[in-house]
Amino acid sequence: MVDATVTPIERGTITTDFNHILEGHTMGSAADPDPETTMGDGPVYNLVIDHPEGTILWDTGSHPDADSGHWPDELYAAFEHTGLRPLEDDLESAGYDVSDIDCVIQSHLHLDHAGGLYAFEGTDVPIFVHEEELKYAYYSAKTDAGSDAYVPGDFDRDLNWEIVHGEHEQHFRDLEFVHLPGHTPGLLGIRLELDDAGTVFVAGDQAYVRANYEDEHPMGGSLLWSKRAWLESLRFLKEEERRYDAQIICGHDAEDLETLRDGL
Repeated sequence: MVDATVTPIERGTITTDFNHILEGHTMGSAADPDPETTMGDGPVYNLVIDHPEGTILWDTGSHPDADSGHWPDELYAAFEHTGLRPLEDDLESAGYDVSDIDCVIQSHLHLDHAGGLYAFEGTDVPIFVHEEELKYAYYSAKTDAGSDAYVPGDFDRDLNWEIVHGEHEQHFRDLEFVHLPGHTPGLLGIRLELDDAGTVFVAGDQAYVRANYEDEHPMGGSLLWSKRAWLESLRFLKEEERRYDAQIICGHDAEDLETLRDGL
């Protein structure tokens, strides 16, 4: 167990069709062939982990210009992001400065998670990312294949990449990186063993909201790189919860953000 604290850094709200969040949420029927679309809001947040071996930033959120041209035009039809501010400002509101950050863990490189990497361009701050994620992000951004959710202006920068290769890697005491493919090929979660809270597993977008985890309800196809891999990662997380009585933290769930605000 490690004496570390976890502080959420709130980065605004993202809104999208709920069919992206829960597969088949709004479906037509013979009786109602044209149902009204349900839109869902989810918080975007990063975490600062004050660890005895360094101050760690989990994810960097959306770019501050994400609502004004930083994203490709077609993405504005699918996602709306409000409450945008520079990463530096949101860190300052929580009592931190960019210079306090010793390393960054990028759970993945989607547009609402990697947009603040500009703040570390040209520095020696290590940016941990899984090998499969970095490959797929460039494949998506630089070809007509892959996923539209990667914006090259987020990550195609002069950054000090620290590549994670395995299924499990440990670079800090009682903090383990865990590969959770499904949402993306290289999604990273982290298992923390905390003095006060016990085992906490930050699952990121393996579960966008709690229904993805608790009800095992997949995200919509556009948010899944591989449903089979997602299900395998979900089974792994369920086993982690059972074995370690772990607390699972989801990527965009408002109740989980409230839990983090209240303190683990």
